[in-house]
Amino acid sequence: MPQEQYAPRSTMQTSEGPQVYKVGIYGWRKRCLYFFVLLLMILILVNLAMTIWILKVMNFTIDGMGNLRITDKGLKLEGDSEFLKPLYAKEIRSRPGNPLYFQSARNVTVNILNDKTKVLTRLVTGAEGTVFPKSIETPNVRADPFKELRLESPTRALVMEAPKGIEINAEAGSLKATCRTELRLESKDGEITLNSAKIKLPNLPQGSSSSAGSRQKIYELCVCPNGRLFLSQAGTSSTCQINTSVCL
Repeated sequence: MPQEQYAPRSTMQTSEGPQVYKVGIYGWRKRCLYFFVLLLMILILVNLAMTIWILKVMNFTIDGMGNLRITDKGLKLEGDSEFLKPLYAKEIRSRPGNPLYFQSARNVTVNILNDKTKVLTRLVTGAEGTVFPKSIETPNVRADPFKELRLESPTRALVMEAPKGIEINAEAGSLKATCRTELRLESKDGEITLNSAKIKLPNLPQGSSSSAGSRQKIYELCVCPNGRLFLSQAGTSSTCQINTSVCL
């Protein structure tokens, strides 16, 4: 049997006459739709303008952004840079001829790790100065202008070694070396020279008295077989005698 098809109509016949039904969005719904479309376009334009402004301010380029540049050898920073989180790098160096500064409100900590992320060497800079748990190698150690330089080892020994010599120079002040047990100046192949207008050894022990009398103020400097120094009252000839209380 043939199937009947009915076409949709927008009008219907009634006893009062045809009625028309409008298809679409009209009234306040239409106005709301236009308002949201306009608001979306404004947000897109604002977002695009902010993106362009950020790109311009941060100096984004194909090579990097701001002071950061990506080169074949790694990352290159120009000017002052601030890191809020840990920085991991294989090598940090400044441009040739320019110094490298690390500045922080509290302290600067640099850790050198091995393949198992174990700390091998640590540099900590704080109120006490710079702490080195292990040995360091540097061509020059100096203090800031008008400030003193102190090399201190509170719990262990302080050893300075160099293949071609060590120079300690205090041009505008004095040089002081103190220790709790022993202070050793050793030269294997050369000599130790004390060059000064005055050389004072105020706390040397005094050996046995000579026949010159106890009121004599002239003494002779004597050396024990083990290298210890002591004083002996001077006489017409050498008065140095091995004193068991001093040399042993």
